[in-house]
Amino acid sequence: MTTRRSRGEGGLHWDERRQRWIATATLGFDGRGKRITKKASGTTKTAAKDKLKRILRDHEDGLTSRTPRYTVGEAVTYWLDYALSGRSPATVSNYRTVTEHHIIPSLGRRRLADLSAEDVDRWLRAESSQVSTRTLRLMHSILNRAVNYAMARDKVRRNVVGLCEIPTGKGGRPSKSLTFAQAEKLLAAAEGSPLRAYIVLSLLVGGRTEELRALRWADVDLEGRPDAEPPIPPSISVLRSVRLGGDTKTRKSRRRIAMPLRCVEALRRHRIGRTVDPDDLVFATANGTGMDAHNVRRTFRRVVEAAGLDPKAWTPRELRHSFVSLLSESGVPLEQISRLVGHSGTAVTEAVYRKQLKPVLDEGATAMDDLFPLAASHSDSHSADNDPENEKSPDHCPG
Repeated sequence: MTTRRSRGEGGLHWDERRQRWIATATLGFDGRGKRITKKASGTTKTAAKDKLKRILRDHEDGLTSRTPRYTVGEAVTYWLDYALSGRSPATVSNYRTVTEHHIIPSLGRRRLADLSAEDVDRWLRAESSQVSTRTLRLMHSILNRAVNYAMARDKVRRNVVGLCEIPTGKGGRPSKSLTFAQAEKLLAAAEGSPLRAYIVLSLLVGGRTEELRALRWADVDLEGRPDAEPPIPPSISVLRSVRLGGDTKTRKSRRRIAMPLRCVEALRRHRIGRTVDPDDLVFATANGTGMDAHNVRRTFRRVVEAAGLDPKAWTPRELRHSFVSLLSESGVPLEQISRLVGHSGTAVTEAVYRKQLKPVLDEGATAMDDLFPLAASHSDSHSADNDPENEKSPDHCPG
């Protein structure tokens, strides 16, 4: 004879009409005094019992979700709708595009509660042949944050996405830097272009494109103070960018940079014929509004083509890369370059921006020669021993 299940353990019964075992659990009462009941079913008694155990276990853990069919697609969409307040429209649009093209088509219909680490591993591996490593990281981040958001709202017990490693994706287009000869051609081709001052400033000062587009005339000092002690050169103050909120990328990005004479001359010519207000943008459209990235890229390509370079192979941000590489090739210490471009340390400058290294790193050898000089007599002896003219032939006779 079957023993009756204890109170609080739920119940199992056979549904003749559905031809399935039904598991029923009572989980207390809601605010109106109505009994909260959850049901599950299985084709076998064991399957139904396992589902009943899961319901009771989730209830004990505080997971009283009423949406067992909640899908990955619903979780990611909910996260996009409610968890990104304060983010820029461009960022939200980018996240939605990645979600709609890479996450929902592959995993969107999967029940969130049934999503396994193996599912995520297989998905990432399949996508790795189609997208770059950077895009893979973004896809993983979006899914991971969306599942965490759902877990905090009792939609799922745990987040398996965080357990998965991100594979290596397709190689993206590496950033390049102009050689000195190419840089000279580009500067010559920029003559007469409305973007001339922008290109000169990008290449010779190394500002980020979003920093230069936000530059105002109040931030520009074309005179300096040559009578000061020490003299203060003409400079620009990088205080803002076109990022959301108008702040620079990092705290150290706020900096004051001395300008080469060529930049001063370019900005003076750029100002001719303009009624300049300190709050006006230095680089603006014909209507006086801020330039967006498309405005800059379109005009920049024309200058690149006029310089005899491939317009599809170069972007405005690579002027900043060229600034770092040309300084490095000229022997400027990495720490100084890092401060000039507004990096918080030298790691990013070294790994990402510096495309040309000095052919021979000779500082160590020079310092050690100073510390441990080779004795003159030993050096002369060593030279004599290795001089081919001093080698005696077998039939050599003295005198």
